[in-house]
Amino acid sequence: MTRASLDKQPHEVASMFDDVAEKYDLTNDVLSLGQARLWRKEVAKAVDARPAQKVLDLAAGTATSSQPFVRAGAYVVPCDFSLGMLRVGKQRHPWMPFTAGDGTRLPFKNDTFDAVTISFGLRNIQDTDQALRELYRVTKPGGRVVICEFSHPTWAPFRTVYTEYLMRALPPTARAVSSNPEAYVYLAESIRAWPTQPELAARLQGAGWQKVAWRNLTGGVVALHRGIK
Repeated sequence: MTRASLDKQPHEVASMFDDVAEKYDLTNDVLSLGQARLWRKEVAKAVDARPAQKVLDLAAGTATSSQPFVRAGAYVVPCDFSLGMLRVGKQRHPWMPFTAGDGTRLPFKNDTFDAVTISFGLRNIQDTDQALRELYRVTKPGGRVVICEFSHPTWAPFRTVYTEYLMRALPPTARAVSSNPEAYVYLAESIRAWPTQPELAARLQGAGWQKVAWRNLTGGVVALHRGIK
């Protein structure tokens, strides 16, 4: 299986990410035109990790997304269901507590983390609402969630250009830099099918999160959603 379908069978998605693990971070930088690093900085500000706090980084992959929280002094648990990504991450950061886990059945006790975050991974979990409930379950009362996910540009002309880029420019670019370009065709299709910013906010509220808000980055190409338990 080289490409997952949009019904997101977990074994298909995990296998797809296993295949792209080695070059995943480099490919993301290329395909996002360098924006991925800026988005990670905004996630770090929103999570606002503090020394001795416990942070869950779900869909962490190789734990590139986890490093800002580590530098802030937090105890960070990178969790992912792709064993290939975890293996690459463990080679790069052997001291980190990498954990294999399904976002719909997290292997953690209730009220464990001060902050939970997921960047560009919620889209790939089979049951979005169950994942939001699981993140809520493992967060301490008063703790926070930060979700960084591809979204929908707010300016119609730009939205049209962006959609054309996703479906026309992304696949050939992926073929040049990725070991599994079909994976990025799936990613482009999944971005187009993802809920709008208000729709995702409503789903967060439905999972129990309070004070839900979002902020658009790069004109809505990406949105940061936040909530409090």
